[in-house]
Amino acid sequence: MSNADLDHQAKTILTENDQGGYTIPTKGLYPYQWNWDSVFVALGFATFDPDRAWREIEMLFEGQWRDGMVPHILFRKDDPSYFPGPGVWGTDGGPIASSGHSQPPVAASVILELTGADATGRGLERADALLPKLMAWHRWYLNYRDPDGRGVLAVIHPWESGRDNLPDWDEALRAVEVRDVAPYVRKDTSHVDPAMRPHKEDYDRYLSIVAACRKVGWDPEKVAETCPFFVADPGVTFIFLRANRDLLTLAERLGRSAEAEEIRGWIARMEAGAATLWHPDLKAHVARDLRSDKLTDGISSASFLAPYAGLRDAATLQALQGHFDRIAQKIRYMMPSYDPDHACYEPLRYWRGPVWAMINYMIAKGFAEAGDRGRAERLRRDTAALIEAGGFAEYFSPETGTGAGGGSFSWTAAIWLTWASPSHAEQAA
Repeated sequence: MSNADLDHQAKTILTENDQGGYTIPTKGLYPYQWNWDSVFVALGFATFDPDRAWREIEMLFEGQWRDGMVPHILFRKDDPSYFPGPGVWGTDGGPIASSGHSQPPVAASVILELTGADATGRGLERADALLPKLMAWHRWYLNYRDPDGRGVLAVIHPWESGRDNLPDWDEALRAVEVRDVAPYVRKDTSHVDPAMRPHKEDYDRYLSIVAACRKVGWDPEKVAETCPFFVADPGVTFIFLRANRDLLTLAERLGRSAEAEEIRGWIARMEAGAATLWHPDLKAHVARDLRSDKLTDGISSASFLAPYAGLRDAATLQALQGHFDRIAQKIRYMMPSYDPDHACYEPLRYWRGPVWAMINYMIAKGFAEAGDRGRAERLRRDTAALIEAGGFAEYFSPETGTGAGGGSFSWTAAIWLTWASPSHAEQAA
């Protein structure tokens, strides 16, 4: 297909997955509104319908819990094609049936982008209405995912990381006792090849974590204290640090001095805490199991989000550039979600190796802002080549470019429109 044809197809995917103000990731496999999917989708809509882009995020925040949390799934309608549905989660924290935990908080960063690109003149007004909700969500993260003030954010479930079956979770997940799980039938493996999805033993433990949190009524303080899985995640931590920097810019533009001062404190806390995720032997940031206090032993694509978070000191940047070049010699398409030199790498299994377009977008943004435009452009070109060859798939093999997971995927279409498409690159130049 030509670039124009792919641009048209990407817009068609977004409009066909539009459910009337919110967008599903793809039909069948993911029939509800997902948190960070929606936020990335807004970037795609912004290229041809700015009002619709704002509406996507505003509808996401309609599901915000009373304690400030924005859930990872909003069950806006009952769809038996998805498991686990609202009955399994058993939550009542907000106005819309939802899952019980969150997802990577990219919203503030995307809202800042929408504000800068909005030609209607209403961008700041809409951002102003969302600012208190963003502040409440960020406070929730600090209170309940960093209760000890370490300056790193934990996830209570692999799903909360957005990178569900990453090898980094394996050891902590094995420590989760399988209990209180009723017989169940997975639906994901009826839509996608099981070889590309998490194993059943992983799913049993996923549901055991949900059951443990349901037992304490999803009380966020009790969850942080008792959840059998509590792992500091460089992905969520770096996305949150970046989001705070962008939230500070929004607060300053809106003249919110008190909020700006509060956010500066958050940034200082997170900058100091990030060092605790640095693995001195690997020379990269990795996950840390906060129950055992052990660092994980592999480099994931999230390790490369340090520059995106603003951590661009020479030692960090040079180490990441070295890893980037080493990995680039091992595979065809950057950036695999896990180091191909690691024993747990699998090129086509969900998050254990495949390339994800929106992760490439954030990594490239960080490299470009650090002055490394060559590696940033490599990521953009590879992302474009994957979509040109494999379509708008959920994720791709870094070795062959094969598209995998769900098809006609909303955030892949959105990333094409806002960044990967050569048409967009020519306009940006």
